[in-house]
Amino acid sequence: MVGFPSFVQSSRKNSTSRMTGIVRNNGQKLISINGMSDHVHLLIGLKPAMALADLVRKVEADSLNFINKREWVRGKFSWQEGYGAFSYGHSQPDTIIRYIQNQEQHHRRRSFKDEYLAWLKKFEIPFEEKYVFQFIE
Repeated sequence: MVGFPSFVQSSRKNSTSRMTGIVRNNGQKLISINGMSDHVHLLIGLKPAMALADLVRKVEADSLNFINKREWVRGKFSWQEGYGAFSYGHSQPDTIIRYIQNQEQHHRRRSFKDEYLAWLKKFEIPFEEKYVFQFIE
């Protein structure tokens, strides 16, 4: 999912709380969430009865309405089309949680674009860069 507009910290906290509620209200387990101005990370324990695409669609739709209702951005907020999803093993959650919670520090060294394209290559996912996200640079 691509991210938060330049919210003040309280708006970001309200948005992540809202997304947490959406995930939980759909019977899923949100383990960690954090975002930057250009993307959001969610670590979710997804039960097999729900398709990831359905959950993402619900999170995007509800959070979009929530953000626009509060007029936190000039004009209308919208999510970019598409999202990235990666799976990890049961031995890795502590590493992933630390990574998600330390987004601000992490992205001082590496842009979201560089990071995302590296993930696609690491996981051997074929892509054409022009079809990935509109990265904010």
